Amino acid sequence: MAQVSAPIQAWKGHGEQLSKNEKTKDVRRQNIVAARAVADAIRTSLGPRGMDKMIQDAKEGVVITNDGATILKQMAVQHPTAKMLVELSKAQDVEAGDGTTSVVVIAGALLGAAEMLLNKGLHPQAIAEAFLQASNKSVEILREMSTSVDLNDRDVLIKNAATSLSSKVVSQNAAQLAPIAVDAVMKALDPANPDNVDLNDIRVVKKLGGTVDDTELVEGLVFTQQKVVRSAGGRGFVK
Repeated sequence: MAQVSAPIQAWKGHGEQLSKNEKTKDVRRQNIVAARAVADAIRTSLGPRGMDKMIQDAKEGVVITNDGATILKQMAVQHPTAKMLVELSKAQDVEAGDGTTSVVVIAGALLGAAEMLLNKGLHPQAIAEAFLQASNKSVEILREMSTSVDLNDRDVLIKNAATSLSSKVVSQNAAQLAPIAVDAVMKALDPANPDNVDLNDIRVVKKLGGTVDDTELVEGLVFTQQKVVRSAGGRGFVK
């Protein structure tokens, strides 16, 4: 009996190890599927020919947009891995102000490639290190391709802004909105720190009854409240 019990115990431990490995693979596969589902949901809104998405929230409000960050914000994603892509899009919006859809689509494509490599038996750590090397090489190539932009060259800045607007709903009004966007950012720009602009200093006020052609840049304050609250003790008129 002593000679038989040892192999049985070894086989039991081996079975537990196999079960643990399979569970790890299943969790990893589910995470990839959830993240790729988010990327596939906004893939069709990428580029100048991308389609707009109509999203209805819980309060029956309707939002029509092809901006990746806006779409993901309205989707109310619950899966933890899918939420990472939402945060990725938000970080891109804060850092660059554009490319919110592209980063999610690229991340989904990389996860698809990682899934194929995992199915071939490659270790996740080896795949992560290879992606890191590819990222460093990509940054090196992009820096060689890049062209410096002079902040004093208003025409070049307007062309860059118009390019960013080419894939938006207001692409037909890019010639009007691009100069307004450039002038607004230049007004909020701190010459001592030109690489960082606080976009909270710029406010977009929407009014019903007008069109995009009525858009203008106001260099100062805009009071949206039509009536003066006299109970606050302020002046009823301003000369």
